[in-house]
Amino acid sequence: MEELFKAEKLADGFYFTEGPRWHNGELWVSDFFDHRVFTVNSTGSVRTVYDVPTQPSGMGWLSDGSYVVTSMVDRSVLIDRGLGLEKLADISDYCGYWANDLIVTPQNFIYVGSFGFDLDTFLEEKGLDGVVTPPGPPKTNLVLINVDGGSRVVASDMSFPNGMVVTKNNETLVVAESLGFRLTAFDIGNDGSLTNRRIFADLSALMCVPDGICIDQDDNIWVANAISNEVLLIAEGGEVLNKVVAPMNCFATAIGGDNFDTLYMMCAPTSTAKLASANRNGAIFYSKIK
Repeated sequence: MEELFKAEKLADGFYFTEGPRWHNGELWVSDFFDHRVFTVNSTGSVRTVYDVPTQPSGMGWLSDGSYVVTSMVDRSVLIDRGLGLEKLADISDYCGYWANDLIVTPQNFIYVGSFGFDLDTFLEEKGLDGVVTPPGPPKTNLVLINVDGGSRVVASDMSFPNGMVVTKNNETLVVAESLGFRLTAFDIGNDGSLTNRRIFADLSALMCVPDGICIDQDDNIWVANAISNEVLLIAEGGEVLNKVVAPMNCFATAIGGDNFDTLYMMCAPTSTAKLASANRNGAIFYSKIK
């Protein structure tokens, strides 16, 4: 396995960046503890687009151009149809704790994951052993939101569902189950239902906690390992095809650039909220992947 070019810094001065998406020639990013969504251009110039006091995370766009973003603390999803952000759906009945990442599919299905429990408190009390020792942390749901705001659970018993991607045939959803140490795949039904749950890649032997993910043109998946500074390119079945090493832990990643030849990495020294929110030590790095 050949390591790719070393990561270079694009911009810094952030608390904790997540949910990166490449859209209309810019990188869109959430900063949890700065409570804003911003864009970064190829020179590292940062522009604030939205303020989200209740903490933004995953984001995407409907086919009509409407923007959607997770509002973590109040466990909601917001939408901008052209008049500013408003609430699309409250999913608090389905989330044990904060809402988190989301994806908008080409069919306009919005899938949203959540923590399911207070992760920082759990780790303080039980450590990593508590994650891998039965019964482990509480499970949670994957929620489907429709464009009219209607929502329902489409997968339960999920181990911290985090980053998500759709394969190029638009028929398969792959979810990073962070505390399951795996990527899990589902078939997407005509009504957004998820069936044929299966393991896309077991990452436990790699000691990989998959956080944010993105997918390349060959349906291989770049995985940010939340407990490492490595971003791994994983094929279905779990083979590691390549990797990029960042200067600090990487929590999310996106493919972009003018020729879709650049891997962007959202990095910070820690994801612990008390520490990450205290200092602007986060940074965005990039590496050419073609």
